[in-house]
Amino acid sequence: MRMKFNKTSQLLLVSAVSLLTAGVLAACGTDTVDFVYVASSQAAGSNNYGEINVFEINQVSGLMRQIPTSPFPSAGRKPVAEAVSKDYTNLYVVNQDDNTIVQFLIGSDGKLYPQNTVNTPGIFPLAVAVSSSYLFIVDTYQPLFCSSAAPCSGSVGVFPILTAAQAQALTPPQIAGTLGQQVANPANGANYWPLTLSGKNNSDIILPTGINVPASGAYLYISAYDTAANAGYIFGFSIGLDGVLSALSGSPFPAGVHPSAIASDSSGGFVYVTDSTSGRVLGYSAALGVLSPLSGAYPSGNGPSAIAVDPKYPYAFVANATDGTVSAYSISSSTGALTTIGTYQAGVDPVAIGIDPGTSHFVFTANFLGNQAVGTVSDFELNTSNGSLVNAQHSPFNSNPLPTAVAAVPHTPQ
Repeated sequence: MRMKFNKTSQLLLVSAVSLLTAGVLAACGTDTVDFVYVASSQAAGSNNYGEINVFEINQVSGLMRQIPTSPFPSAGRKPVAEAVSKDYTNLYVVNQDDNTIVQFLIGSDGKLYPQNTVNTPGIFPLAVAVSSSYLFIVDTYQPLFCSSAAPCSGSVGVFPILTAAQAQALTPPQIAGTLGQQVANPANGANYWPLTLSGKNNSDIILPTGINVPASGAYLYISAYDTAANAGYIFGFSIGLDGVLSALSGSPFPAGVHPSAIASDSSGGFVYVTDSTSGRVLGYSAALGVLSPLSGAYPSGNGPSAIAVDPKYPYAFVANATDGTVSAYSISSSTGALTTIGTYQAGVDPVAIGIDPGTSHFVFTANFLGNQAVGTVSDFELNTSNGSLVNAQHSPFNSNPLPTAVAAVPHTPQ
């Protein structure tokens, strides 16, 4: 692993600026409920390096507008995924073409301050998730002699998220949220876990598509598909206190034809995966992490590409890339079954979806093809009583070209 550290003096300056800004914002007041971070795989005028557009959401109207100095460089080529630390102080951005994860400190004003960069264990990272203690990264290919011209199955790696005390003990000292040395897999002595099917032809290439860590932080789920057999799977792991992954009994679990995204409800009792080939959502109950399919499947739009489950209200939302829509569902608290609420128009080719963490009152999508030369972000206001969506004022909003991921933090971190 290679890690690039900034100077301690820069860290102290950033901390001072953030504290000063916090005081100014507290004095002035604001209607901003959240900051939304939209990763765009193409910076303005560039074909290589990405940027992060930072929007603030008005809690009254839902209006999204970019903050001053936005966008910010993603510090790499082709950012494809984002995750926020559980305390909302760090944003982790995955740059696919560089095989890197970049840590950004989030200022009280929503601005981003790059801190450290680590390499992913495999090749072409595509998805990321966090628990309170660990960051999990999914790579398209294992760290072998693999490429798009000579593909192999994917893998997952684990990084500790350092506490303030652990980070201060580094040389030079770092901030809380810095990523530590990768966790080793005892089975192979390497720093990754391969996504393979035991007892099947090793030439079958298993490509991952999504990742989810339920709220408990005890389990990890990865959606993937067998490119040779046209069969989808969910790989399930328990997460040890030391970050070591252990395959769950029965894993991998069957999951349609081509699962494209995965999410769990706030209790961790149910897991949902979208199948982009069949245009539906598959549901599972999770008892001690082991998945059992719910009866039937739930129709979505065409080409479902992303799914989000509201952490506060019993609703789920699916972005349908082909249709340019969002499907909304209610969730049965007892059975986990989904009931369709409605379908709502988003931008062109929505590929990522998120829910505001401040109030769980707004839903937003990153629309990859956007509006001609620019990407867009759609913003919906959620009716918390019935789960229906209404386009927020002036939605969709322009972003940099080819947006790929969204993440958000509340304006006042909890």
